[in-house]
Parts: sequence; C-alpha cells; structure tokens
Amino acid sequence: MQSLISLSNSSSATTVARWDSPAAVYSSGALAPRSLRFCGLRREALGARSLNSSVCSTRFTSLKLSHSKRITSALAGNGAPSQGGFDYDLLIIGAGVGGHGAALHAVEKGLKTAIVEGDIVGGTCVNRGCVPSKALLAVSGRLRELQNEHHMKSFGLQVAAAGYDRQAVADHANNLASKIRSNLTNSLKALGVDILTGVGTILGPQKVKIGSGDTVVTAKDIIIATGSTPFVPKGIEVDGKTVITSDHALKLESVPEWIAIIGSGYIGLEFSDVYTALGSEVTFIEALDQLMPGFDPEIGKLAQRVLINPRKIDYHTGVFASKITPARDGKPVTIELIDAKTKEPKDTLEVDAALIATGRAPFTHGLGLENINVQTQRGFVPVDERMRVIDANGELVPHLYCIGDANGKMMLAHAASAQGISVVEQVSGRDHVLNHLSVPAACFTHPEISMVGLTEPQAREKAEKEGFEISVSKTSFKANTKALAENEGEGLAKLIYRPDNGEILGVHIFGLHAADLVHEASNAIAMGTRIQDIKFAVHAHPTLSEVLDELFKSAKVKVDSHSPVHEPVVV
Repeated sequence: MQSLISLSNSSSATTVARWDSPAAVYSSGALAPRSLRFCGLRREALGARSLNSSVCSTRFTSLKLSHSKRITSALAGNGAPSQGGFDYDLLIIGAGVGGHGAALHAVEKGLKTAIVEGDIVGGTCVNRGCVPSKALLAVSGRLRELQNEHHMKSFGLQVAAAGYDRQAVADHANNLASKIRSNLTNSLKALGVDILTGVGTILGPQKVKIGSGDTVVTAKDIIIATGSTPFVPKGIEVDGKTVITSDHALKLESVPEWIAIIGSGYIGLEFSDVYTALGSEVTFIEALDQLMPGFDPEIGKLAQRVLINPRKIDYHTGVFASKITPARDGKPVTIELIDAKTKEPKDTLEVDAALIATGRAPFTHGLGLENINVQTQRGFVPVDERMRVIDANGELVPHLYCIGDANGKMMLAHAASAQGISVVEQVSGRDHVLNHLSVPAACFTHPEISMVGLTEPQAREKAEKEGFEISVSKTSFKANTKALAENEGEGLAKLIYRPDNGEILGVHIFGLHAADLVHEASNAIAMGTRIQDIKFAVHAHPTLSEVLDELFKSAKVKVDSHSPVHEPVVV
C-alpha cells in the first residue's frame, strides 16, 4: 500500500504520504452498484500527450490576484448549455495533469467545462516535477554512458572526456516544461474549455468563488484537483540555495560537491542519479531501516547494488534529520541526526547542500472545505472509492469529487488523470471504479525501476488473510538479446501471481526501459487478463518486451485456460 511514514523531531510525529509505493490505499465506500467498469490507465483524450512521473502532482497555490480574469477558449462550443441553470456542467479546481485529463474527457462527453487555476497550467508535474526532472535525467543518462569508458570500449567506441554546461542543462529542463505547459494550455483552449484564472474557493454546494474579487460561478459537479507541495519536516530550514526541495533542485542553479538527500524514495533516487552523473557525492539519510523502503525488497536490493553501491553514494538508515541549518557566514550546511526509534543523538554531518525529499503534502488549505462541513485527514480530502468527497459526519457531499494528490490514494500524476476520467464517467451517467492496483509506477534512474500491483510481502499477507497460495517467477535481462546488444544485461523482472487461477498480483522490473515494459502487465491487471491467456501473446524479436514474454511463460498455472480458446482465423 501507499506507505505512510512518521517524520518526527520530537515526541509528536507528523504523518505524511511518501512516494515510496505505487499501490493504492482504499477508502471504504458505498454499496457496490449492479455493474461496474474497472480499468487502469487511458490515453490522453483527442491525441494529447500522456505524462508519466516518479515526482508528480498538481499544485494549487494561494496566489492572490487583485481581480480574476477569464481566458475564453478558442472554440465557442464547449459542450451543450449547462442543465439546471448552472454556469457549467463541470468545474475543475486545479489545472495540473489530473485536472487536464478530466477536462479533456469531459469535453469528449459533451459537458460544458471550466478549469480554475491560481498558478499556471500544468501544476507541479509539468512545471516543478516529473517533466523537468525527466529532462535532467535524460542528461544524466547520456553523460553517465559517455563517461563510462569500459562501456564505450565494449562497443568499439572511443569518446573524449565528456563534460556539461550547467546552465544549458538547466535551460533544457525549463524549455521542456514551457513547451509541455503550452501544449496543455492550447489543448484546453482548442477544445473549448474555459480557463478561469484565480484561486478557487468553495462557498457552498455547487458554488465556487474565483480569485479575491466577486466572481462566483456555479456548476452541477465540481472536482477538486489541487495537488500537493513538497513536505518539509519540522526543524529543517529551507533557504532555496543550500537547503532545497525538489522545486529548487529542478532549476539546477548549482551542482554541489557533496549533497545530502533526505529520503530514499522516488524523488531522492532520481536526484541521486542526476547529481552523481554531474559529479556530486551523495549521502542518503533514510528514516527506515533500509533504503528504498517502498519497493519490492528483492528489487530494492538489486537496485542498491547497481544504483548506489558502485557510485559516490553513502547512506545512513534508521535516523531522522532532526535539524538542518543552511550554509551561512562561511559555514557549511549542518545536519543533526537522531535515532529514528530512541530519538537519541547519532551524528552531525557537514555538507555543501541538502535536498529534502521526504515526500509530498496535500495542498488543500484555503479551499473553503469548512463551508461544506468537510474535515481533512492529515491534509487529505476524504473520499470513497469513486472519489466522492465525504463530510465530517461520514456522509457523501453531493456533486463534489476530489482526485490526485489531494485525496492521498495514489500520489502519481497519471493516477490523478485516471481518477479524473473515472469521475467524468460517473457524472456522465456511467458508473465507474478505478482499480488502483492496475496503475503502474516508475523510477527513472539508470537503469529504471517500475512496478504495478502488490509487492511480494503485500501479496503474501493478502494470501494468508484470504486463504490462497502465491507463486513467484523471475526472468533476467541477461537472457534478452536486445539487452545484451545494448550491453545492458543487468536487470530482473519479477511476477507475483496465483497459481490456482492465474491472476497477476504484481510485476516488478529493474532494467533497461523498465518504465516502458511495465505497461503490458498493468494493462493485463486492468483488463483482468490471466497468465494462461497472456502467455500466448506474440512479441517481436529481438525486443526488450520478450523479458515479459519469458516472465509470463515461466509461470506455472494449475488450470489450462481462464477463458475458452477462440477458433483460429485463417488469413
């Protein structure tokens, strides 16, 4: 499940969601309907690009505007006129990846739609998260390969000393974010979605104030998609220069000689890949007893052997950074460590910089939730399995939904988009529940890590509770022709399944292009495809996809077939 970790500097702990686990946390909900559609991911509507992420969310800011303004979209036909005297059929608060995906699907369904944004279109993912981070990781991957003399010689290549221009690298990340932000904005305008600029505050049922003026709009249904911000534990002073969050790090204003990274989840791992490729030494500080706590343990051990041990990285586990002081007056950044269990002082580090990668906190303050009797839980908006908001009395708030990081179910950009699409299906009259166990996650290190479904410990716990057996199959990248041709044979794919019926419980991959390979497994889980059926799928040779082909074929299922065998088609 999505892991929760207490980050404490005193006897009172603050619990926050971390990006350490892809699996979903489920809320209790209403009775199951007569028929449901369960699905995983979906392409962006009408040809818009889809966006993946290890560091992703939508951000809703408290930007104060003297007046709000409406950017009328290029097309006038934004759905049919709203029914019931409302200004809109659907109003979305937050124009990140989740809000954008919901808006596109709403237009496709013929809903008159508006999206409210108090910052800039794209949210954290596009502007301060997964998009610019992938630009930096693209640089680190190429630079790391060019600097690996043994790797180059194995291809018969001779490469002179590789270097980089820090500002040019930073510009590459910024330019990519600007381009994607422009693409998202243009797609909304082209489809006739009204973009309402200003902070959205819920005044009451189906009513939202835009900005600090008197503009109020009404909507039949409202979606909260306000995202999250970097979580900074107590005792840590962020100056944006020497003690930074991921927001600052993506600007790449400097490359420190020695940087401490607080947290070894997705965010920390990806930035360690960037910084070590650019020449920094890295020290991980992890509160739990092992690095990469949210990953499948076996995959985590292999990843540590490849991504951490050979590089200029050391680490401290089982400790909290109780106090971090920025560099000033010629003194370095100081980090005071305490034992995570006993809270006894452990050590003091002096480094050039510190990156706080302790997870994300929901951005829900100032939404006006008190006006509709909704109380957040550690900042998260409580929802049921259909993303319907639950008030302080445990009752559903009519016509109000919350998606993405703000509800805490699964803090990934594409999960937010999938949740938004699920909500639009519901308000369009078609019941829909998203299967979060079918939503993949990826860490874009070199090599990459990806996963979908349950880890092995989670699967064994579930099996014990429900009374069934599980089996595990594995395949190595060393047996894959394409991986060997790339001299990238270091890697493993792992399948966790039920041998009695062929159900796929989880797939975890470490290796070349793992983030791309996992989707065959995630789609199989989403569609309910069993191993005994998918093992007959044909994969092009030689391709990395054959890693998954061999993985499914190696599984031992006790039943012959989950579904009837179709008659062959003569062509």
